[in-house]
Amino acid sequence: MTDRRRQRAQTPAADGPPIQPPGKQTGLSFRLSRKSMSQAIDSKHTPMMQQYLRLKAEAGPLLLFYRMGDFYEMFYEDAERAARLLNVTLTKRGNSNGAPIPMAGVPVHAMEQYLARLVALGESVAICEQIGDPAASKGPVERRIVRIVTPGTLTDEALLPAKADRALAAVCVSGKREPRAGIAWLNLASGEFQATECAPAQLDSELHRIAPAELIYADGAELDSTYGGARSRVPDWHFEADGARSQLLSHFKTDSLAGFDIEDMPAAICAAGALLRYAARTQSQTLAHVQTIHAERAGQYVLMDPVTRRNLELTLTLSGEDAPTLFSLLDDCRTPMGSRLLRRWLHHPLRENAPVAARQQAISMLLTARLEMAQTFGAAGLLETLRGALGAFPDIERIAARLALRSVRPRELASLRDALGTLPQLQRLLAPLSGDGRLAELASHLSLDPAIGALLTQAIAQEPALAVRDGGVIAAGFDAELDELRTLAADNGEFLLQLEARERERTGISNLRVEFNRVHGFYIEVTKGQADKVPEDYRRRQTLKNAERYITPELKSWEDKVLSAQDRSLAREKWLFEQLLDHLAGAVPPLSAAAAALAELDTLASLAEHARRHDWVAPDLLETSEIDIEAGRHPVVEHAIERFTPNHCRLDATRRMLLITGPNMGGKSTYMRQVALIALLARTGSFVPARRARIGRLDRIFTRIGAADDLAGGRSTFMMEMTEAAAILAASTAHSLVLMDEIGRGTSTYDGLALAWAIAQRLVTHNRALTLFATHYFELTRLPSEQPTAANVHLAAAESAGGIVFLHEVREGPASRSYGIQVAQRAGIPAAVIRHATRELERLEAQGAPTPQLGLFAAALDADAHEQARDEQDAELDALHSLRQTLADIDPDSLTPREALEALYRLKALS
Repeated sequence: MTDRRRQRAQTPAADGPPIQPPGKQTGLSFRLSRKSMSQAIDSKHTPMMQQYLRLKAEAGPLLLFYRMGDFYEMFYEDAERAARLLNVTLTKRGNSNGAPIPMAGVPVHAMEQYLARLVALGESVAICEQIGDPAASKGPVERRIVRIVTPGTLTDEALLPAKADRALAAVCVSGKREPRAGIAWLNLASGEFQATECAPAQLDSELHRIAPAELIYADGAELDSTYGGARSRVPDWHFEADGARSQLLSHFKTDSLAGFDIEDMPAAICAAGALLRYAARTQSQTLAHVQTIHAERAGQYVLMDPVTRRNLELTLTLSGEDAPTLFSLLDDCRTPMGSRLLRRWLHHPLRENAPVAARQQAISMLLTARLEMAQTFGAAGLLETLRGALGAFPDIERIAARLALRSVRPRELASLRDALGTLPQLQRLLAPLSGDGRLAELASHLSLDPAIGALLTQAIAQEPALAVRDGGVIAAGFDAELDELRTLAADNGEFLLQLEARERERTGISNLRVEFNRVHGFYIEVTKGQADKVPEDYRRRQTLKNAERYITPELKSWEDKVLSAQDRSLAREKWLFEQLLDHLAGAVPPLSAAAAALAELDTLASLAEHARRHDWVAPDLLETSEIDIEAGRHPVVEHAIERFTPNHCRLDATRRMLLITGPNMGGKSTYMRQVALIALLARTGSFVPARRARIGRLDRIFTRIGAADDLAGGRSTFMMEMTEAAAILAASTAHSLVLMDEIGRGTSTYDGLALAWAIAQRLVTHNRALTLFATHYFELTRLPSEQPTAANVHLAAAESAGGIVFLHEVREGPASRSYGIQVAQRAGIPAAVIRHATRELERLEAQGAPTPQLGLFAAALDADAHEQARDEQDAELDALHSLRQTLADIDPDSLTPREALEALYRLKALS
């Protein structure tokens, strides 16, 4: 360590209350065994390295940030790992136990940016602080691990995305006869704690819905999930039923869990108890802001699997970008907590009509009030005035959480103080909307005790410092003793001027100066040429090249008094700040409730503003399974092109499947996605982009759109397509919305057509789901003649002198042709290839080849030709079935040579 860094290591410890370290993490390994670690600590290491190794043994495989003055240092394997991950310098620090110590460090003031990089890489970090007084310590300053930062337990503002949640989740699968998967998840930055149960087969879909940043599960469990978040193992006993229940009862201080409606969820209780234990251990304290646990029931939300969320581009595009998506379009929220709530609503559309109608009514009231109250609020109207007022609020949700965790910063309390001062104005804005609706209910949560704001106004300086350790956080006049110490510490200018004048007169040294620096304190500086005039009571403090620095008894006494006052002032300020946090602890629940109300008001106002600007309408909510959209538009695509063509869609009990045909690039996928997005928006309570819409209750939305493969998993495009189709056939019901796009493309024409026909028929007859089925297999357009609840529609196109023109208009009936060659020409296929394809098409049409894909290029075959082709296909399928059955009946091991020969002849006759 350089002299400068050694000097830094002697500076006082960071502020913050002493916190007991968490217990050792069972099952975690470290490069040194526990026995060798103990021997190493007790042998030849220096006292400081013995302390470090004890703390490292406690941290296990986590990176240990070991506080030394102005730096967090890492040693040995941690230093090597940090240097590789963070690209910081790896050096050596002397010797301990006869060997040089690898060392790397990061500055305290820049710790957050390094933590953010480590967490993004899936790493976890144990933070070790100095909690002792360096001046009073004999040997190493006392240190403790005060918290553990993991991907799912972030609470620092700089480490969290402003518009997205980072949840910590736990999974427990229990039960032998009928196993159930219990999931619990906690948003530590807001205190929201939830739990649910599902079948093990649905676990993967649920994890993608919750999208936790970190997932914990038992050491002995195997987690079969494709979800890619960070994972952490904990001891099996954390998930034991009795221990988990006790953990929850102890935290909530209740005798029963019946009040939380989770008594019938034993697997979820096990997951919740283990999760709460893990979260409390990382924070080294109880989680006071986690006030309750909410049970999610299976029928609460419209379910969507990961494929559907990706295909509908709710919050990420297909290429993984943040925009343009449905969320990026709708997110005009004025607060981060409003944006996070909007994101949650889009991923969790509701099944029941009552809560959806309440949101829709609130949006309608905001839009209606805008017109009726424009005279009161000016040209802007209520909605604009309300949104402007919301823009003044900070992220109260996360400030309240950090207040409960005692990690809140002074400037966050200052912003909270200012926000509480504007709450009465917001309440006055909402007063005209009082009634029994959702807006009135939200307004009731904004009535906070004025004493909270008054205390913050009295206690926090107008513009406080970043951290308490810097001073200047507590307002002047709040504490008389602090004011006195500050006056004493700051009132040295006049004294020094008087002392300097007296000493110049006494010594006759005209250029004598009295000065101060942080290293040597106060001193009197005299040039070398005047050194012979220095009085005997001067004591040399430092020699420079051209000057000498001295201290006198009078100056030394003043220095001790002033520096003591500075130290005591900082200590007093830290103590007062801790007392302030104690007083504000009881305000956390009402602050959290107010934050939730503000978030919902912000989300509703953003949706109302979007509906007003873009002419969206309130959909009618139906109890039946039905979708009826008049002049619907794709909410995202209509903003990306100059002119969007609206289209209708009707799906109900008499019209459950639409077979969609038409050319590539004609708009089939856009049409299907827009129907799904309009239905999803309606189920979140939002207005929708249409002239009129009637949306019934849905239980699930499925999509099978686009081509992709899973090379790492060894699955081809066709295998992925069939896997997704199988999931739809297994889980969709008469209340589901299914989007199928060109199923069966990845195999031969006959196989693809046969599969597409069978899947479509299964959906319309067995599942009876509301289905949009796009295909290029023209033979499928015969399905409505057999199934009255299926219907044909097509995307219109026309040919002109300049080539094909896509009309993007949905019309009844099947398409006459697919314009494949024309689309290929527009895509830039060489002219020679286009001419060759045209000649080949003419040859096939002239031959009348009974290829099932002829409808891609030619007009529809007449009904007789269709029937003949189908009869031939059925005969082939029957022969194939007979051949397979004969093969299945043969036991090769029991056949005599003669019987084997006869079996061979039978197979020959069937082929």
